Amino acid sequence: MYDLIIIGSGPAGLSAAVYAKRAGLNMLIIEKNPVSGGQIIDTYEVDNYLGIPGVNGFDLAMKFREHADKLGAEFADGTVTKVEVIDKGSDTKAPVYKVVTDAGEYETHTVILATGAHHSKLGVPGEEEYTGKGVSYCATCDGAFYKGKVTAVNGGGDVAVEDAIFLSRFCSKVYLIHRRDELRATRILQDELFGLPNVEIIWDSVVKEINGEDKVNSVHIENVKTKEEKDVTVDGIFVAIGIHPSTDLFADLLECDEKGYVVASEDGATSMPGIFVAGDSRKKRLRQIVTAVADGANAVTSVQDFLVGKEK
Repeated sequence: MYDLIIIGSGPAGLSAAVYAKRAGLNMLIIEKNPVSGGQIIDTYEVDNYLGIPGVNGFDLAMKFREHADKLGAEFADGTVTKVEVIDKGSDTKAPVYKVVTDAGEYETHTVILATGAHHSKLGVPGEEEYTGKGVSYCATCDGAFYKGKVTAVNGGGDVAVEDAIFLSRFCSKVYLIHRRDELRATRILQDELFGLPNVEIIWDSVVKEINGEDKVNSVHIENVKTKEEKDVTVDGIFVAIGIHPSTDLFADLLECDEKGYVVASEDGATSMPGIFVAGDSRKKRLRQIVTAVADGANAVTSVQDFLVGKEK
């Protein structure tokens, strides 16, 4: 029986593990991937994590994992298939949850969900090869690397338009590639976008291939109406066609918003007593490494407060 089980070993999960061990909790972190770190292991360079500018994403993930290992955090490999309520508990008694994985079952009094989110991908040749080398899914994370360069954004919703506006502030040229002849973004964002002199919208077009050598140097696009194809020279492309929280498993257990994000405030407390959420799977405005790490710390503090005075 554990005091706490953390599901997921990205920045939020590893931060929670560090704080849990320092709090003296009997804890376990379950990870489904062979390497800890979540999305940052695929990031070529992280330049906005305080105090460690220009660090390779994989190296930063390893630093996070080493910190948790140094404190003696217990890890288990496995994909979680179900979280069951064994005992709801009471004001004086801690609840009991069973976490079922494809490799075993575990019981715990509290759970922190740190399962993160995943970006929708184009699924075209070159996308995987150049991820972190010109292909990015986060303009606020990686945009600063493209100062004075030419970039493209793929998408037509609020996020895509916001990314294009953001990039226009320091890129010499920004292409917005959209498969339709009108944007889905809110009108106020569209009006701002249309007024930018260094943004060009490529309508009715889809990316068919991403090309490069050591890094991206062009995208091959097709007009869906005329079927005309051409190459557009760019230094990088930002894919903004959607992000989905990895919370399907908990949709029937916890309150989630219309997009699937678990509803919780900064303390991480969910609609189910004893279950907390941290990182990109939580409903919030900003999803960055620094906010995920903060979420992990806040969630463990909430776990401690929750368990105080409860019989285990």
